Amino acid sequence: MKIKDKRLFELLKEYLTVYLPSQRTVSPNTVKSYRETLNLYIEFLCSSNNLQLKDISFKNISVGSINAFLKWLEDERHCGLTTLNHRLSVIRAFLKYVGMKVPTYNDYYLSASQVAKRKPERKLTVDHFSEEALNVILSQPDPQTRKGHRDLFYMILLYDTGARDCEILNLMPKDVVTETGSPYIIVHGKGKQIRMIPIMKETVQHYKSYMKRFHQDKENNVPVFYTEIHGAKHTMSDDNVARFIKKYASLARSTCADVPERVTPHMYRHSRALNLYRKGVPLPLISEWLGHSNLETTLIYAYADTEMKRAAIEEVTNTNHPIRKTKGFESVALDNDTLKRLYGLR
Repeated sequence: MKIKDKRLFELLKEYLTVYLPSQRTVSPNTVKSYRETLNLYIEFLCSSNNLQLKDISFKNISVGSINAFLKWLEDERHCGLTTLNHRLSVIRAFLKYVGMKVPTYNDYYLSASQVAKRKPERKLTVDHFSEEALNVILSQPDPQTRKGHRDLFYMILLYDTGARDCEILNLMPKDVVTETGSPYIIVHGKGKQIRMIPIMKETVQHYKSYMKRFHQDKENNVPVFYTEIHGAKHTMSDDNVARFIKKYASLARSTCADVPERVTPHMYRHSRALNLYRKGVPLPLISEWLGHSNLETTLIYAYADTEMKRAAIEEVTNTNHPIRKTKGFESVALDNDTLKRLYGLR
């Protein structure tokens, strides 16, 4: 297979397999995210230009193609503004690296810099559920079964800590400290940020019961939550978590109208934070607890609470109230796996 622009693929490989993991020392999840974006963009270039993968070159990269790619993501894949801006940032970052390695190619980075980032509107509500809904959801798993026991404890820990789904999935037994007056877990968050999150004594009891059943061998190199395939224990996937959380929410919805139509793992984090705010926990403390790098991110819970109060007031203010009366691209299936693996795109 003759490659038209071998330098492009060589730089892709260096960027994904050497520069990001070794020189920038970013996490494997970040490398995976960057690889996915660059794959999508290259496949889009193939599709929109009716080219094979081997025929793609730097000449196909332009302001027009990047804007078209972002529009395709928005229209065909229904990506939100945050995702669109992330994809754009990844493309820019790669082209900046290209310009650093090959100065004569710096124009590609300058062109990408002309593509404006989307400015998202501030969302005044957050997807969440009430504590009553949580109680009904947690009553669905059967703790007498292994899966039911695991799923129940996972949801308890996810809510109690307000941690991200990936942070709980990466949790190791050594990260759970229970033999102290103030038990806590250690999570490894975004940007290699490490933080300690307190857990309730009831959660500790659930943890000990879970560990007694699932970690009898006390293997410290096995994640707290795992799946067993052919006798080998692997970190449980986020897809698996999403499946059982959706299942229990669906069961709970039949008896509790407070359970939202769509429940996701991240909603546990939002719900915990919002409930803490309503009970008087200061925003700076919630920000630190959630691992937000900027307090501005946490302010959404204050805005959300205000918006919900406004909606509730409007709902009970009928039309006869004096105030009311006052006027005044489709992804291409390429058989180029070997080429992608060779240059780090797989």
